[in-house]
Amino acid sequence: MRKVVFPGSFDPITKGHEDLVLRALDLFDVVVVAVGQHSSKKSMFPLDDRLAMIAQTFAQESRVSVASYEGLTADFCLRVGAVAQLRGVRNAVDLSYEQTIAQMTRTMHPSLDTVVLLTAPAFSAIHSTVVRDVLHHGGDARPFVPECLSSRFAPDPSS
Repeated sequence: MRKVVFPGSFDPITKGHEDLVLRALDLFDVVVVAVGQHSSKKSMFPLDDRLAMIAQTFAQESRVSVASYEGLTADFCLRVGAVAQLRGVRNAVDLSYEQTIAQMTRTMHPSLDTVVLLTAPAFSAIHSTVVRDVLHHGGDARPFVPECLSSRFAPDPSS
């Protein structure tokens, strides 16, 4: 069984994340969407909410599991028996960053590959940071998040 880990903060999960996971299912038997816990990073959504949103997004897909972890992503990948980690790239800046991380990971753990998927053009402008900003300012984030979560991201009519 070929397992891949898709690590990230998923704060919140976006349509871009959803698309990458679904595409990865064509390449791997199992995709583990793994929420990294970083004590120095301030999240908009609590960890339990992020895990629940991811689980809801992939509720109909038995080959997707959700987990959280602390520490190095590569160590988590090896603990769960993954052969690779999945990374999404929207642009050249992302690619440069991901290349550095992939090379460091490969140096530390030669058996662990990194698979990079280019973001579909329809989702290339979607970024969790921008979605959080839209939400922070009372905007409508529904176009950027998975359809099953849209009611959660509708603007507050009382604002």
